[in-house]
Amino acid sequence: MRGRPHSARATLIVFACLALTLALVLPAAAGADVLTPEAGPTENAVKTDTLYKIVFVIGLVVIGLVWAALFYMLFRYRAGRGQASRRRPPQISGNTALELGWTIGASAIVVALTIITYIFLPDIRDPAPSGPGAVAEARGQYAALNQPPPPGGKAIEIQVSGQQFLWRYQYPNGTFSFQEMVVPRDQTVVLKIKANDVVHSWWIPALGGKQDAVPGYTNETWFKATKNGVFEGQCAEFCGAGHHAMMAKVRVVDPAVYTQWVARQKRLIAESQKLVQQQRKQIEAQTP
Repeated sequence: MRGRPHSARATLIVFACLALTLALVLPAAAGADVLTPEAGPTENAVKTDTLYKIVFVIGLVVIGLVWAALFYMLFRYRAGRGQASRRRPPQISGNTALELGWTIGASAIVVALTIITYIFLPDIRDPAPSGPGAVAEARGQYAALNQPPPPGGKAIEIQVSGQQFLWRYQYPNGTFSFQEMVVPRDQTVVLKIKANDVVHSWWIPALGGKQDAVPGYTNETWFKATKNGVFEGQCAEFCGAGHHAMMAKVRVVDPAVYTQWVARQKRLIAESQKLVQQQRKQIEAQTP
């Protein structure tokens, strides 16, 4: 009869520990991707975030079960108050059924995670076709290197160059911009990423995974934003004293607005270059 109060107390302590763990974890997990990747308006970002959350929840369940079993054993089989430890406790050499059970259970979890990962992987690694609501008919083999062109539509290829401490974007029509990239909505954008000096890392969290910019080598990644907006990020590789100021920004606009922007940007750059040439000629003419 004396063992029941101790057993009930142990059960209450176990449940209190689990409730405290859930109270600490669940609000953070529910708050705007605090513990998980950002899920922005791109398919690869959403799939990455979903896969992460699935693995995260399975991990929490496993940790909760282990902690529950641990606390139960600690309190259920502890020596009671006032009991003398004169007799030797029973020695258990093993439990075949239990050992097989947790081995098979752990293996099943690993297999399940592998299958789930391969289900989500094609939508994360391969370019999606351009156009609203487009669905890919074929998938490529690589995410970061040697990507095939996206099926079902033409992609916009933008050259991304990292240098201390800014990003330069060159567009298909020859124009370029710094720090802020402008892209059209519902259009697949393939990025050719390189560095001019040291290793950088281009990363806009809401648009998908990050990709290193390495001198002498070109990496590739992609995204297709399905809604307008401004999405910000930062160089994710320490690149020197000004690393903190190496910000990145992507502005997603309507396709018509994008067409007008690149045309205007090219015209302004041409006018600026022409003005520079005129000023240079004036300076040379005035120089004795």
